[in-house]
Amino acid sequence: MKLISIGFGSMIAPGRVLTVLEPESAPIKRVVQEAKERGMLIDASYGRKTRSVILMDTDHVILSALTPEALVARWEETKEEQDV
Repeated sequence: MKLISIGFGSMIAPGRVLTVLEPESAPIKRVVQEAKERGMLIDASYGRKTRSVILMDTDHVILSALTPEALVARWEETKEEQDV
């Protein structure tokens, strides 16, 4: 199984990702706050501006400094490598 870099040496398993969202909307901010309260928030932005919120099938919420577009591009590269 290939892992995807989400920035600053952090990796995730692409098969466990439900969705990648932008963090600006109120509902997404609420999801992040609730995950923090439950102890299910992983901040992989390392103090940088959060540009994407990754929801995992394990109920974890991961913050990344990369844009959703950049993460999807990395995911596509991983899928192409596996197809070859």
